[in-house]
Amino acid sequence: MQQQISYQIGNNLYLSITDRCTLECAFCPKTQGDMTVQGYDLTIHHRPTAEEVITSIGDVSKYDEIVFCGYGEPTLRLNVLLEVARYVKQHGGRVRVNTDGLCNLVHKQDTLPELAQCVDALSVSLNAQNSEIYDLHCRPNLPGSYQAMLAFLDRATKYIPDVTATAIDGLDGVDIEACEGIARQLKVKFRRRELNVVG
Repeated sequence: MQQQISYQIGNNLYLSITDRCTLECAFCPKTQGDMTVQGYDLTIHHRPTAEEVITSIGDVSKYDEIVFCGYGEPTLRLNVLLEVARYVKQHGGRVRVNTDGLCNLVHKQDTLPELAQCVDALSVSLNAQNSEIYDLHCRPNLPGSYQAMLAFLDRATKYIPDVTATAIDGLDGVDIEACEGIARQLKVKFRRRELNVVG
């Protein structure tokens, strides 16, 4: 069965390289059994190799950005992400990674120096103004995830030129203004997302 590794939305190309995640977000369509994004079925039958991902991209110059996203946490496959991102950069493309910001916690090391070599932008799921609300909605598998995500966001600005924190408006208890205040304090951009709007 043909697997959708890359999918285009607007003038960006999104890459789905894993279905594994460090969170089990209650609001994520995947958690509810829906693997589609704007008509694309992102069901993963096997985790693609870097070569398969690169082949799926085609002409890098056709897109404004190549975005690691999909229904999984791309940094869980850090080596594949880095190899593909280096290829994109070598061919003049711009790379963004949409992440839960738990890369350093998972890999037990500072991954930002490596990411900085081939990633132009990070979009990090802040999702809540405190750990209690975060744990309620994001249901992390690793203890200390909220604090680790904040530390990653804070450190990211030293390495990555374009860093954005995001939060979803419409979740019980999530204070969007407070989330924006955290982003401001960490000197990163902020983007408000809408509940049930994916892609």
